[in-house]
Amino acid sequence: MRGQNIKLLITDFDGTLVKTFRANYLAYQKAFNECGLSLTEEAYYKCFGYRFERFMEVMEIKNKTIVDSIREKKARFYHEFFSELQLNEPLYGFIKSFKCSGGKTAIASTARRKNLTNALEYLHLLESFDLILGGEDVNEGKPSPEIYLNVLKHFECEPQNALVFEDSFVGIEAAQRAGVNYVAINSHFYGN
Repeated sequence: MRGQNIKLLITDFDGTLVKTFRANYLAYQKAFNECGLSLTEEAYYKCFGYRFERFMEVMEIKNKTIVDSIREKKARFYHEFFSELQLNEPLYGFIKSFKCSGGKTAIASTARRKNLTNALEYLHLLESFDLILGGEDVNEGKPSPEIYLNVLKHFECEPQNALVFEDSFVGIEAAQRAGVNYVAINSHFYGN
């Protein structure tokens, strides 16, 4: 098998480029509490990585007013917990070096773009990415390949010339369905 010239690196955000579980959980917990609901860490862990709509379904929250309130409050509270964010230094170093050598870089996440942008600004990473796609940029969340196909289309890049970094089963399935090679990220990549 012949090697391919990689021209584009695409990374997921939550759990891949940055450990965000704790910050997201604390922001959601505060939003739930303000809506008269409770959220345990165990319950959130089972839903981590889901699109917001799917998260609400699993939590059996159907009242549109409450759903909208949780979304708004979580977005408002998220920045309060940015000190809990942990950058995947080895992965970021690789992506930064790749970009410096002329490659293209993108983030493809189910998170809201505003939340991504705010977290990237906090971590001083915003300038390291040529494209940031969030959950509102697609009709279907992962495992649909839509978000990866959109990134490839944006850069006019063939799947074999891109590489995806993902931590979740649904993200890996999305990369596979898009025909893009991937690297599965786990906690060892954070250097612990």
